[in-house]
Amino acid sequence: MRGMETLSSRQVYANRWMTLREDRIRRTDGSDGVYGVVDKPDYALVIPLDGDKLQLVEQFRYPLGIRRWEFPQGTAPDRAELPPAELAARELREETGLSAGSLVELGLLDVAPGLASQRGRVFLATDLTDGEPEPEPEEQDMRTAWFDRAQVERMIADGEITDAQSVAAYTLLLLWERRNTP
Repeated sequence: MRGMETLSSRQVYANRWMTLREDRIRRTDGSDGVYGVVDKPDYALVIPLDGDKLQLVEQFRYPLGIRRWEFPQGTAPDRAELPPAELAARELREETGLSAGSLVELGLLDVAPGLASQRGRVFLATDLTDGEPEPEPEEQDMRTAWFDRAQVERMIADGEITDAQSVAAYTLLLLWERRNTP
C-alpha cells in the first residue's frame, strides 16, 4: 500500500547539491495536503579499517555550527549519480587520501525519510594504501585521525560522534562482523 498520491510537484529551490520541492498530495483518507521534500543524490559512507583501528574525519558542519567526527562520506558534485562503489572509493580518497584494496558493501541507510529522498550505501574499506587527500572547497579544514574501536565506542557513547549515519554504519559493521566471523 503506497499511502499517498502525488497530485502535482514544483521545485522551490535548487543548488548544485540539492533541490527542495513542494508536492501537493492526496492522503489515503482522500484529504489533500502539502509535503516538502529535499532531494539529494545518494551518498556513500566508508569505514576505513586497519586491524583494530578506524579512520574518522573531523570537519565543521555548517548547519550545526560545530566540528564533528564522522566516517568519510559524501555525494558527487552537481547532483551526479555514480555507482555506489565508485562513489565510495572517490569519497575515501578525497577526504582521507586512502585507497582501498577491498571495498565491501555493508548496507543501506535512509538519511531522513520523513523529509528527504536521499539514501546511502555503507562500505567497509580494508587493505588500505596511503595517499594525499583531495578535499573539496568545503572540506579545506577537514582533518583525519585513526582511533581504536574502544575510543570510537566511547566517542559515540559520550556524544563526540553524533552523526546518525556514522553511528548506524558502525552498527552495520558490527552486525556484518558477527555474521562473517566463524
